[in-house]
Amino acid sequence: MTVRTRIAPSPTGDPHVGTAYIALFNLAFARQHGGQFLLRIEDTDQSRSTLESEQTIYDSLRWLGLDWDEGPDVGGDKGPYRQSERSAIYAEHTQMLLESGHAFKCYRTAEELDALRAQKQEAGGFSALKFSDLELPADVIAEREAAGAPYVVRMHVPEEGVCTFNDMLRGDIEMDWGMIDCQILMKSDGMPTYHLANVVDDHLMEITHVIRGEEWLSSAPKHQLLYKYFGWDMPVLCHMPLLRNPDKSKLSKRKNPTSILYYKRMGFMPAALLNYLGRMGWSMPDEREQFSRDEMFANFDISRVSLGGPIFDQEKLSWLNSQWIRDLSEEEFVAEFVKWGLNKETLMPAITHIQPRVERFSDVVPLAGFLLSGMPALTEESFVHKSIEKEQMTELLQMGLWQLEAIRNWQKPEIQQRLFALAKIEGVKPKDFLFGFFVAIAGTANSFSVLDSMQIIGPDMSRSRVRHAVDVLGGISKKGMKKLDKKYRDVSAQIEAQLAETQE
Repeated sequence: MTVRTRIAPSPTGDPHVGTAYIALFNLAFARQHGGQFLLRIEDTDQSRSTLESEQTIYDSLRWLGLDWDEGPDVGGDKGPYRQSERSAIYAEHTQMLLESGHAFKCYRTAEELDALRAQKQEAGGFSALKFSDLELPADVIAEREAAGAPYVVRMHVPEEGVCTFNDMLRGDIEMDWGMIDCQILMKSDGMPTYHLANVVDDHLMEITHVIRGEEWLSSAPKHQLLYKYFGWDMPVLCHMPLLRNPDKSKLSKRKNPTSILYYKRMGFMPAALLNYLGRMGWSMPDEREQFSRDEMFANFDISRVSLGGPIFDQEKLSWLNSQWIRDLSEEEFVAEFVKWGLNKETLMPAITHIQPRVERFSDVVPLAGFLLSGMPALTEESFVHKSIEKEQMTELLQMGLWQLEAIRNWQKPEIQQRLFALAKIEGVKPKDFLFGFFVAIAGTANSFSVLDSMQIIGPDMSRSRVRHAVDVLGGISKKGMKKLDKKYRDVSAQIEAQLAETQE
């Protein structure tokens, strides 16, 4: 048997370090066994998936030193490797499940589903919806079908009993079927859910080992059942421990930068970041902290993975990166530094803003230094403004951050549209509103256009600097955040309506 593993990211935003973490362990396992590693793009969410995000996934993983044997960009004989190009395959397999009686069309409305869930919660016990809950009388089904009412396809799931499945790291795991609902397999728009597409693709692409995050443990019974319904052998499952923030919570961009692009932009060496990800829950036989990708592959043993949630600590990563930097010769250091920041690709977008403002080349660094730096050195005093108090400044930055996080196409016009719309709704002049963003991004209000600056440094670094500014100002309390979030929902709806009008 040839070992085949895969990674299946969604192209819906900045590439996540968690994706790289899981990709690394899948690749290491495949290489250890002389097998193959695949990359599959899960782009069934067409409203959020973009080709730009897909390309960024390729670029980021390759920058880290992760490569794949089959995928959308390299080909292979088990394609297509984009789920959006496999619709006919999913439709065929959905029909197979309907014909075999293992799935059913569900015409329940959203209101009916809410009422059913409420009834289950009031009754106590498990709240998962079963066929006995969802079943409609035959005449009602016929009426809704004749009216062309929308429906989803759900899988049949046992109403009682226990499901047992095996995990490479945890052994046998038992879950009560009462916890598992009749999972939707095909949405009303004809697109498959993750669960159906994942099982069908893994089987047809001959994946032998599914190494994924432990957040998918609760989905294993559904997947095992689907394999049984199709009459297929299920791949070996291995659920990796989740990456954690220093406070032990699940790694999230709210508390820790999660974008691979952020770490690239901050000047971390790819070998150091990959080294650090390799230490997340795993260790070399000799326990040394610094090792290369190939050294990890040569010594890899998945049984050495620890189930304790590994802590993703930026200070520890910075220390490890410093070890890699110190190991460079002076010539290598210069070459790596130039490749990172002093290259044409990085500098050209800024030149048009810098050149008109310089009298000597020595003026360039003071003007452009913030474009190559990490977090600006800020204090609360940096944000003192004649007409905006500290609390309002913090809230404007936080709501602006939420708007920046909503941007899919990171270009100046959309950044400007969203921030100016927010300023208008909040009754703040654009110049005053942008003051806090100038300081957050450039460290000073005396810089060239902050909108151009954000486009140049990119979404990951821009968002991180605004998040840093909110922290410098003391952040927002839990109570205050709840109140602001409620207010922002209304503000956001207004902005989206304005943007929709402009696009029309």
